[in-house]
Amino acid sequence: MALLESAIGGIAGTVIETAIKTGGAVANQIKGAYTETQAKQKAIAAAQNYVQRYEANQCQVKVMPGLMKEPLPLEDIYTAVKLLNDESIQYFAAVDDLEATYRAKGRRSFGSSESPRQDGIQVANAEQYLMVLGGPGIGKSTFLRKIGLEALRKNGQIQRDCIPVLIELKELRDEDVDLKQKIAAEFATCGFPEAEAFTEASLAQGRLLVLLDGLDEVPTQNLNRVVEHIEKFVDAHSTNAFVASCRIAAYRGSHGTFFKRFTDVTLAEFDDEQIEQFIRRWFRSDLDLESGTADKYWELLQKDENKATKELAQTPLLLTFLCLIYDRQQILPTQRSTLYGKALDILLSEWSAQKRLEQDPIYEGFHPDLEKVLLAQIAYDSFEKDQLFFLKDEIIRRISEFLADTLNAPQHLDGAAVLRAIERQQGVLVERATDIYSFSHLTLQEYLAAFHIKEEGLEAKLIAQHLTDQRWREIFLLVAGLMGNKTITLLEAIEASARNYLTLYSKVIALIQWVERSTENSAGKIQPTAKRAIAIASIRAIARAIEGDLTGSIMGEQDTDIATIGVVGIVVAKDIAIARDIASTIDNATNIIINTNIYKDSLFVNSYLSASDSAITSASAIFSARLYRRDGANKANAVISKAITISNDHIALTDIFGNPKLAKLPAQIQKMSDIIPNDNAARQNWADDLEALWLDALGLTREALTFSREESKALQDYLYATELLLRCKGAAVRIPKQAWAKLEARLLTYPD
Repeated sequence: MALLESAIGGIAGTVIETAIKTGGAVANQIKGAYTETQAKQKAIAAAQNYVQRYEANQCQVKVMPGLMKEPLPLEDIYTAVKLLNDESIQYFAAVDDLEATYRAKGRRSFGSSESPRQDGIQVANAEQYLMVLGGPGIGKSTFLRKIGLEALRKNGQIQRDCIPVLIELKELRDEDVDLKQKIAAEFATCGFPEAEAFTEASLAQGRLLVLLDGLDEVPTQNLNRVVEHIEKFVDAHSTNAFVASCRIAAYRGSHGTFFKRFTDVTLAEFDDEQIEQFIRRWFRSDLDLESGTADKYWELLQKDENKATKELAQTPLLLTFLCLIYDRQQILPTQRSTLYGKALDILLSEWSAQKRLEQDPIYEGFHPDLEKVLLAQIAYDSFEKDQLFFLKDEIIRRISEFLADTLNAPQHLDGAAVLRAIERQQGVLVERATDIYSFSHLTLQEYLAAFHIKEEGLEAKLIAQHLTDQRWREIFLLVAGLMGNKTITLLEAIEASARNYLTLYSKVIALIQWVERSTENSAGKIQPTAKRAIAIASIRAIARAIEGDLTGSIMGEQDTDIATIGVVGIVVAKDIAIARDIASTIDNATNIIINTNIYKDSLFVNSYLSASDSAITSASAIFSARLYRRDGANKANAVISKAITISNDHIALTDIFGNPKLAKLPAQIQKMSDIIPNDNAARQNWADDLEALWLDALGLTREALTFSREESKALQDYLYATELLLRCKGAAVRIPKQAWAKLEARLLTYPD
């Protein structure tokens, strides 16, 4: 009713003026059929009916029956779209340039984030002839319907005195194509007086906004005929406004011959602002507002572990899917392999089948399962080569080789035809520049690569070649989710491989064995693996102070910003790489702590993290005392005192370590914090005493904690692999309890 009230004044006025006050034969025809009063009454009734019909047919969003049970009003979830002009498309970029550009951005998205973006409605206002391009599920149809909705409003954003008419071009199946007849039929259905005459009058006066949705959905055998008819129609009625939509692949395939009058624009993928806006519009019920559902979901998507999921949200279709999943479960599934698999199926099967008017002959033999296997092989091979972009000829060759090697592939299929169909129908492969392709989302490429590994049994190769390669991290997690009951074999293989990193380094092995001994009789009830990880983080924090001291004198008399004191300590270490590995070791150990206790109360876990916090803040104090000179003495004292006091308030060392000496450490540290000397030399001695205090309580020596570059890197890799193992366990669908208990007991241990 709100739309009707706001729109009726605008459209009724236009209808009446067009139908009654036009001159010539058309006006006489209308006046001959009705009195002026009757014509006005009919015009108002028709306008009411037209608005109601537009709202019912075009302003209710339902993305596939399998996804949404009930339609949602367009106004409730519409998110303002942004458009890229034709100049943003890198037609002549080279593969190496695209690869370099992607890596320089440091983001997962392949989209043109740096290209200028324009508000969609503003562009629609400015352009009389507009071609809206975009990939599958990007929101082209929704945008056209929103343009029509704003044109209907009395004070809408479309500032033309016009009547919107939306035509779904997939309906133009017959040999006889007649747009004028289609428009008149729309008016006749709503009871417009003398609909054909009214259509003629409206077109003659330039009062129509013709929305031509889905040029790519026109049956192939009828496409040339439809294009030719539309171009002639636009030429004949050039005072009207026209907006058309088409998938990029179908439009580019025409070599730019479609609709020469039209300005081409491309719908941009959603940026963070649009994703957040969509989420807030989706979760706007009273219950959602009361519980802060939108806030919780948006915060969840910001987490590092959900970067790949958030990438899918850049496509409105998949964002709708993700919102539906969260709406039902109030969490994002930990088994992301299931989530991404469903997203891929939406693109390969459900969405493309819904949009495909007639089955292309290629799909009679190239079913989605076969297509998935093909795409998985391409994704894996490309990922192995660290290749995200590939030439058209190369991908056609890969497709042709796959088809030749597949016994059940129909003979009529060829690589070029398959590539064209995949690009146009599903958009899983996208042309990023002339004859250069990539997957639409890195997330989908990773999922498909993981699918290929699982299908071909390549898990051992994956572990042997890529266990500590961050680029393959997401694929490990997806493989774990895809392996079902067999995931435990993957975890056992990772654990065995991780332990191999230590075999050449006796000092690192000794440290791991010390960690196991020193934590096994401690008082805390925290999980043993987490205890061992906290112990490693603690002693490596002290090691960081020791490594920093080896060349701390390099700093001389210069002052250092207190906020960056930890960084300074690392930078001046005798081997910068060693110091970085120490910092990474602490991070990896902390991640292990979190993952081994993911099922526990976070506050409970945090209380034990304070043990490593104590060591880290004490290490910072040692850094401060050794690196600061005269100019920074007062600042150093303040930092040291504050760091130790805060640390001391939360110490729970005896819960982690079984060494009785550690029980006395809090009081000893507190005593030292009360006597920080101002004299530089004395402060160096004070730092030595603090370091010695820790080493004595831990039962360690400087030598035991001073690693070479190779030793430090081995420990870092070992901890990274262990942390990845725990992440894979969380991503698995099912892990047998007894098998996991045996494996977990071996983590962060090394047999004598």
